[in-house]
Amino acid sequence: MFHLLLLFLFLLCSNSHVAPVTPLNTEGSVLLTLKNSITKDPQGSMSNWNSSDENPCSWNGITCKDQTVISISIPKRNLYGSLPSSLGSLSQLRHVNFRNNNLFGNLPLKLFEAQGLQSLVLYGNSLSGSVPNEIGKLRYLQTLDLSQNHFNGSLPVSIVQCKRLRALVLSHNNFTGVLPDGFGSNLLSLEKIDLSFNQFSGSIPSDMGKLSNLEGTVDLSHNHFSGSIPPSLGNLPEKVYIDLSYNNLSGPIPLTGALMNRGPTAFIGNSGLCGTPLKNPCAFDSPGVASSPSSLPFLPDSYPSPYNGSGKSEKNKGLSKGAVVGIVVGDVIGICLLGLLYSYFYSRVCGFNQDQDEDGYDKERGVRKEECLCFRKGGPETLSDHVEQHDLVPLDTQVAFDLDGLLKASAFVLGKSGIGIVYKVVLEDGLTLAVRRLGEGGSQRFKEFQTEIEAIGKLRHPNVVTLRAYYWSVDEKLLIYDYIPNGSLASAIHVKAGLVTFTPLSWSDRMKIMKGIARGLVYLHEFSPKKYVHGDLKPSNILLGHNLEPHISDFGLGRLANIAGGGSPTLQSSRVAAEKPQERQKSLSTEATTNILGNGYQAPETLKVVKPSQKWDVYSYGVILLEMITGRLPIVQVGNSEMDLVQWIQFCIDDKKPLSDVLDPYLADDADKEEEIIAVLKIAMACVNSSPEKRPIMRHVLDALDRLSMSSD
Repeated sequence: MFHLLLLFLFLLCSNSHVAPVTPLNTEGSVLLTLKNSITKDPQGSMSNWNSSDENPCSWNGITCKDQTVISISIPKRNLYGSLPSSLGSLSQLRHVNFRNNNLFGNLPLKLFEAQGLQSLVLYGNSLSGSVPNEIGKLRYLQTLDLSQNHFNGSLPVSIVQCKRLRALVLSHNNFTGVLPDGFGSNLLSLEKIDLSFNQFSGSIPSDMGKLSNLEGTVDLSHNHFSGSIPPSLGNLPEKVYIDLSYNNLSGPIPLTGALMNRGPTAFIGNSGLCGTPLKNPCAFDSPGVASSPSSLPFLPDSYPSPYNGSGKSEKNKGLSKGAVVGIVVGDVIGICLLGLLYSYFYSRVCGFNQDQDEDGYDKERGVRKEECLCFRKGGPETLSDHVEQHDLVPLDTQVAFDLDGLLKASAFVLGKSGIGIVYKVVLEDGLTLAVRRLGEGGSQRFKEFQTEIEAIGKLRHPNVVTLRAYYWSVDEKLLIYDYIPNGSLASAIHVKAGLVTFTPLSWSDRMKIMKGIARGLVYLHEFSPKKYVHGDLKPSNILLGHNLEPHISDFGLGRLANIAGGGSPTLQSSRVAAEKPQERQKSLSTEATTNILGNGYQAPETLKVVKPSQKWDVYSYGVILLEMITGRLPIVQVGNSEMDLVQWIQFCIDDKKPLSDVLDPYLADDADKEEEIIAVLKIAMACVNSSPEKRPIMRHVLDALDRLSMSSD
């Protein structure tokens, strides 16, 4: 009996060491109320939010410090539900990010009891109601992004108490009323303001000129602001672009500081405004409305439109005829010298076959040589001691091919240039890729190449060609892209009937392409990690997909080629393949012309400014628009002389030539689109303004094109 008692005591002591179940802490319980308020979680973002846990610090989207919740971030997960008021009881909460979900309802008042909140990012939902006055309690708030919701009411006066606020983004809502007093005097830390596409009214606060830390665009467009433009806005940093378009502003445009040298797109849609850069002079007591519809952008003063039906003659403000003749003669002599040098070096270096064009296209047989993608696979014996050797390096998780599969694939030459050869490569499983070979050399610059190419590989946009993988060795550098099937925009505009199966682009197709290119540039300029500049935009590197959607290609190629050593590698030709000409034909006349005469798409300042600017791309885009409107090459033949397309359009405008003399003949069937074509011509001429400061930014160009499409629907 005694032994049984001892055994019982032993078992009792053993069981006492089993740790009891610890209940979820208070903060976890608060977060479970958030989970319960989300009625749909299709991606299971909160699937591991369990009441059996000791704390919520391991839950998806939750960040803790010292076992205390400081951040809730669940963006882009299609969450459907509302925000509970209990979130305000998370005393150390610093960051809330629910962007691009399907949240609805109002902002709970108690949310603003989390007075340490530094960022509140809720854009891209369906939230509504007004912003509570309690927002003034958030003295540490730095980022407030409520854009693309259904908020209404006025901006609370207490917002001016958030003196650490750096980004205020309220665009695409239904906010009304005036901006609170002290808006500029108190929010001196602001770096970004976007109030566009609301219904704000009243005058623009004069103290906004005190916001000396602003960057980028101060966007007040598409509201109901009235009265005059405060001259104090000119005190903002000169690098700031001020967008006041589509309001009810009136009076003269102040020509001070940041308001000077701005293009018309910053002020259009305000029928009462007058003065430079608009076409409404301020000489009259009652400034008149410009002859073009207010919803369309205006040409700068130096680009008057001959197509507005005014019938008024204007003096030619350009160069005299003698000066033009002198310039043209000088250009012709220079062109001849460049041509001789080009021919000499090309024949010495490339050993060019007289029976083929520069893309390897056999003129007599109508076929193109298929060249093998057989390159030297670098081995240890070919590498220096300081260079790393890589296999094929994927830049995308979806890459399912390897180097051996690439080597076994069928390859057809799509084109050649000084930066290398481009192949169409068809893998054994049918996947089609575009592979560009860069030159040999650059053996000591692998790390630089790797950094540059991996940054480019992160770019993802429907209108930018995706770089999927790369290969590096001393002897070979390969870039592997998505294959875009319908050739280049240059081919679509300029290849003539009879050479290939040719279907002219309709005006609606051209508008679709114009907007797609603009979207791609807006992404590169504003939303890519480094706010890139393309620097070499032209129709030959804009590729067209199955539905004619445009894809900007060759981004960053010049720098990669420079690192890799440049030059076209020697290829080993194998066999001749009669592939369909329409799959290969490029705009040969365009390439040949621009190679000899220089790039007709480059902004004038590129000859003297070393640092690339986004305004370079804006100029190139403007030339592309002119090319799509006129159907002409960037170099226009005028009698026995040649001039660039921008200059030719200017002469047509000065001479009051009818639109039919300028328009691409293939657009004759789109006569009912004349007003829209003229509007795009004006946008193009604003883009090619000789002064970079007067060119619009690409986002405003895209907005103008979108408004044109909406007005024509």
